[in-house]
Amino acid sequence: MAVINKPAGILVSGNSFKTIDNALEQNITKSNLPDATRPRPVHRLDYPTTGLLLVGKTSASILALNKLFQNKEIKKAYFAITTGSMPKEGKIETNVDDKKASSTYTVLESVPSKKYDCLNLVKLFPKTGRKHQLRIHLATIGNPILGDAEYGIEGLIVKGKGLYLHAYSLSFIHPFTNEKMNVMKDLPTKYSKIFSSLL
Repeated sequence: MAVINKPAGILVSGNSFKTIDNALEQNITKSNLPDATRPRPVHRLDYPTTGLLLVGKTSASILALNKLFQNKEIKKAYFAITTGSMPKEGKIETNVDDKKASSTYTVLESVPSKKYDCLNLVKLFPKTGRKHQLRIHLATIGNPILGDAEYGIEGLIVKGKGLYLHAYSLSFIHPFTNEKMNVMKDLPTKYSKIFSSLL
C-alpha cells in the first residue's frame, strides 16, 4: 500500500483523464507481491481538498483497506480554516444526502478579520464518510470553510486561493503487519499566511 499527498484541483477518480487514479501507475513503484495490481485509491478526497490519500497496490490490500473503511477502523483528521465566530468545540450531526452523518471539531486558534468577523483554524474528525460531509456540516452551523465556492456564503467567497481543507492524518492498524500506522502531512504554506503560529 502507499499513502500519497493529493494536491488541490485534481479529481481522485472519474471520467476525466487527469485524475489521481490515472496518474498512480506512472508515479508509484509497483508491488513485487504475486497479487500486485494497478495502484488504486481506496477512498476519496474532494477536487479542491489537499492531503493524505490511501492507495492499495495489491488485490489483497485493496480488499483489506476497503473493509477497514467500511468498519470505520480508519480514523481521519482534517484541518480547515472556517469563517465567522464559532464555539470552541462541537459535534455536528446533520444528515447528508438523507444519510446519517457525524463530525466533531475543535477550534485551535482564531484571528480577527474585517471581511469575516474572524477566521478559525479548526481540527475536524469525521465519524462518517459522506460526500462533502465536512464542508456541508460547517456550512450548516454558519461557519463555512474559507474558499468554499459551493457551500460558502454569497458575497463572502474568497476567489483564487482554493479551498482551505486539508486531510491531515490517517490512523489505522496495518491489515497485514498489525502495526499501528499514524501518517501525517503538514499543512500547505497558505495556512501559515493566516496563522503565524503554524510557521
